[in-house]
Amino acid sequence: MSHDSPPVRRLADWDHERLEAVAAEHGTPLYVVDLDRVAENYERFAAAFPDAHVMYAAKAHTGQAVLSKLLETGADIECAAWGELQRAIDAGADPNTLQYTAVNPPDRDLDRAVELAAEHPGLTITGGARDTFDRLEERGYDGRVAIRINPGIGTGHHEKVATGKDAKFGIPYDEVPEVAADVRERFDLVGLHAHAGSGVLHDDLDDHCRAIAKVADMGREVIADGAALDFVDFGGGFGVPYRETVEPLDMDIVGEKLREAVGDLDAQVKLEPGRYVVADAECILTAVNTVKETPAATVVGVDASLATLIRPAMFGSYHPIRNVTAPEREAEPVSVGGPCCTSADVFCTDRPVARPERTDLLAIGNAGAYGYELANQFHSQPRPAEVAFEDGETRVVRERETLADVTRMEQ
Repeated sequence: MSHDSPPVRRLADWDHERLEAVAAEHGTPLYVVDLDRVAENYERFAAAFPDAHVMYAAKAHTGQAVLSKLLETGADIECAAWGELQRAIDAGADPNTLQYTAVNPPDRDLDRAVELAAEHPGLTITGGARDTFDRLEERGYDGRVAIRINPGIGTGHHEKVATGKDAKFGIPYDEVPEVAADVRERFDLVGLHAHAGSGVLHDDLDDHCRAIAKVADMGREVIADGAALDFVDFGGGFGVPYRETVEPLDMDIVGEKLREAVGDLDAQVKLEPGRYVVADAECILTAVNTVKETPAATVVGVDASLATLIRPAMFGSYHPIRNVTAPEREAEPVSVGGPCCTSADVFCTDRPVARPERTDLLAIGNAGAYGYELANQFHSQPRPAEVAFEDGETRVVRERETLADVTRMEQ
């Protein structure tokens, strides 16, 4: 990695000629992931926390090319669902290094995790409910487990990702010592886990560190009660700026604050960046098909939609948009939306963009985290292709779906 690589990549930093070339060859809408940038982001994060065990949170982007690149870079993988476990293994991960952090896992998922752990006893299963541990015992499991804590503090860019105060996630904080004592009698208790929220930037950092400090305090209490913990996992949540005017995290400051929050702890510190690693390493290319002047707005229609990227509709998320074809044109306020029959299918409203014209190519930035992961087939739209840049080469890493793919499982 070049240690001079910028802490955030803006849309203006992408090679526009290369983007136009891949769009011409592979069509739109199109996901474009820069695997070299993925590796740079992971290495920058890991360098900021040299004493921590840094795992990649697969749920941000489970593409095989991304997982393989991160394994090659030295990352371990944290998985939130059975399918992610299997995808990590398919990408080359040693199952003994995986951590399975499920939320309300279905029976079939627990069955498969227990079967996998029987062959690979290094696998760690994290439970966030007493029921989960009872269900594991019913399956004859007595291996490595971690307890997910709910610290009662949620942080992040949206209330829907502030998991640290949502009762859905983890054992209530005050109940953890009792649960830990019970779990130690039945399993190999090796760790504690928590995740306060997602998309944390400087404004949220103090709250995030308060959550981390509470989890560290609980780690010390559980250790004092006799548990020899291998690790305390503080989750991820470290954000990247989606808006052009927001400064990226200063990882030196973040590292210092986190070390202060953790303090002395007789266990390995684990961290699980997801968004930080992949968000700015991917963009979406989309073609303008309609420009409509109305008294209310100039509406720019594109071939990407909420089926391509649902985050603006789901979270009200801001994603930068740039006219790749003609970035030098004068900017005009426009509303950019896709072909879905709902008012939610809008990427921006009255935002200045270099004046789009029909057939122009637009890029939507910061699409690497929860972009393709949440892509869907609404309106029977086949999901887009994905191409990767790596070492100066370009290759297709995910084929474009066809309508036959959309309907293949129907009878």
